[in-house]
Amino acid sequence: MTVDWAAFATLIQANHRFILTSHIRPDCDALGSELGMCGVLEALGKEVIIVNGQETPPNLAFIDPDRKIKTLGDDVTVDELREGYDILMVLDTSAWAQLGPMGDVIKTTQAKKIVVDHHVSEDDLGAEPFKNTTAEATGRLVVEAAEALGVELTPSMATPIFAALATDTGWYRFGSTTAYTYEIAAKLLRAGAVPADIYADLYERDTLGRVRLRGEVLARTRTELDGRLAHTYILREDFERVGAIPSDTEDLVNLILAIDGTEAAVICIEQLQGGFKISFRSRCQMEASAVAEQFGGGGHKAAAGAFVEGTLEEVQPQILDAVRAAMG
Repeated sequence: MTVDWAAFATLIQANHRFILTSHIRPDCDALGSELGMCGVLEALGKEVIIVNGQETPPNLAFIDPDRKIKTLGDDVTVDELREGYDILMVLDTSAWAQLGPMGDVIKTTQAKKIVVDHHVSEDDLGAEPFKNTTAEATGRLVVEAAEALGVELTPSMATPIFAALATDTGWYRFGSTTAYTYEIAAKLLRAGAVPADIYADLYERDTLGRVRLRGEVLARTRTELDGRLAHTYILREDFERVGAIPSDTEDLVNLILAIDGTEAAVICIEQLQGGFKISFRSRCQMEASAVAEQFGGGGHKAAAGAFVEGTLEEVQPQILDAVRAAMG
């Protein structure tokens, strides 16, 4: 699957004022893609504002040293975004449920809407899609967009895009990684990204709370189906008890997927406002995105997520039954 970058370039060149947004609980691919695209557009003389429905997690704040990313409700209102903008670009999601408060902006804005994304799951956002579901990260699509627009990458663009590409490929160990992935990474290095610094910011700045939370997750891990399925959970009271914050849960599901013999992993994370965020991982025939879609979520074959209302006693059995059925 390829993106019609010629059409994308024509659209960008014909407009001047842009809003960029992405999904709630933003990760590095969301944030890095927004910042990289912002840099590309600004290099063309465009006026750009980045607004998300939730604030950037503290552990990922390093990715935005100039604090370009605004939060809806704190830094800007829905009314301020309804008029005066030409394009509203959604990056790294195509789902209403993942847009949170920014969904109100998308539904009421007078701007033309476009989507730049690599996820299989999608809703009708009333937007023109520029999607490649075979791409390993939306960050890769930003690099291709820069090339289509004739923009040379700078260190301030390359650094967040590299973080996007590296994290969404598990630092190039996931099955989505190809030779082309490394070619994109090489371009980013030549443009000024420093992998050692990015890795240190991501993984060598742990708080004591995150370390303790990791211990809770591992202590609660259970396996079944002869070890093929591993699952665990986090309750909202755990955050205060161990001194962690919700963003400390990022990537914890991969800890249990690393157990020898595990083919699928699930973590149920209770949200502060109630309900559970579910993360699915698969390295078998189970399509994680298909399971997530049963609960209103989505994602990729190997990694997906959903949000389910209810208590742990209500939610976890539903989730695990669906996973067991999908694993066969």
